[in-house]
Amino acid sequence: MAPIAANALKPSVITEAASHDTDDPAIWINPADHTSSLIVGTDKDTDGALYLYDMNGKVIKKSITLKRPNNVDIAYGMVINGNPTALAVTTERESNRIRVFSMPDLKAIDNGGIEVFTDETERGPMGVALYTRPSDKKIFAVVGRKSGPKENYLWQYELFLQADGSIGAKLVRKFGSYSGKKEIEAIAIDNQKGFLYYSDEGVGIRKYYADPAKNDNRQLALFGEKDFKEDHEGISIYQTSDSTGYIMVSNQQTNSFMVYSREGNGAKPNEHTLLKEIPFSTIESDGSDVTNLNLGPKFPKGMFVAMSNGKVFHYYDWRDIEKLLVQ
Repeated sequence: MAPIAANALKPSVITEAASHDTDDPAIWINPADHTSSLIVGTDKDTDGALYLYDMNGKVIKKSITLKRPNNVDIAYGMVINGNPTALAVTTERESNRIRVFSMPDLKAIDNGGIEVFTDETERGPMGVALYTRPSDKKIFAVVGRKSGPKENYLWQYELFLQADGSIGAKLVRKFGSYSGKKEIEAIAIDNQKGFLYYSDEGVGIRKYYADPAKNDNRQLALFGEKDFKEDHEGISIYQTSDSTGYIMVSNQQTNSFMVYSREGNGAKPNEHTLLKEIPFSTIESDGSDVTNLNLGPKFPKGMFVAMSNGKVFHYYDWRDIEKLLVQ
């Protein structure tokens, strides 16, 4: 385990500890009051759960017991009983399902879960990211797994409301290359720009179109190949405008995050070169999330949340990260 660097960025908040093994967080934005937003995080074990944390890192709720929940993501606007509802979707590795919860009550609304990678010999869902298509607001879940084929490693599902009020899913796309080295866990989607990024651990970050309607499964980029000590892990996208910002990727074995340009290099939007390596106080971070919204006095320019060993998540003030990016 690499030591924390002397100049590592310090968190503003460290959450209360979960029971087993934290892995991946997602930020739920409270539409009525951004300063009362919440963090949902996975506790990865056979009797694991989703944990709900407040802005001070206090555990305020746990979900039903889940069989090794791995990654989690949040999307907004699914209309249930006439009300726009936010969804938290997590992978449940040992049941080969994705699980869907309404937010912020953390209530399961999936009739026990939705099977993924059916009829495959290699399943074990791990990574998940949600894409909301701007044109029609349909929500799609992109799911990765512990191991699988060299091509069509990711499967994409359209989420929909069933007659009984639960969420169902239908497979709409198979895509994505895989090196075969380790696994694909970290997946992130840039809704505004329509791109999907995922970490092929030990190889690099791969980039594809997010919208299945494009019928274009070409790999647009593979970057970060030589920037990491070992594993490429959690990916988060911070927006400085609709089209600009940063892609942050966990360099797990050095306790740092590698920062790339969201917009690419000028006329080459799919060329993402390293801008900065920032040491963090997180230890061997797997998953992360970020927002640019004002979440109150501690986080007026947004918050970066990252998993750390010790069964916790760290909250960082974006202003502290921004200072290092402009140095």
